[in-house]
Amino acid sequence: MAEAKLDPILDLNTLEQYCNAIGASTLLKSVVLFEQLLPEYLDNLIKANESKDKDTLCSEAHKFKGAAGSVGLKRIQQTAQKLQHGEEPDWETDKEVWLNLILDHSANDLKKLKDYLESKA
Repeated sequence: MAEAKLDPILDLNTLEQYCNAIGASTLLKSVVLFEQLLPEYLDNLIKANESKDKDTLCSEAHKFKGAAGSVGLKRIQQTAQKLQHGEEPDWETDKEVWLNLILDHSANDLKKLKDYLESKA
């Protein structure tokens, strides 16, 4: 896939810096760890949303945002960032959209990230 198509999905600048600093193979190990933790992250978001606990949902979104950002998953990070800010005017109505975007795109975005890094390794 052309890098231009990956730009909305992956933080290519950060990934390039990571690859130059630590190598794509080392970064891929972090991505594999993120992949192992992904079901727990998503489950925590779903449970917090179902419990109607806004503070917990914002906190879980914050954790997920940081984890996604640390491996260069830009679209997921940016969506989680919106979800973590519960004071936004339309947060209550938009949170379902953001949560669904995270749930719908996480696995596919992660696959694209792994493919990208494997091509760099």
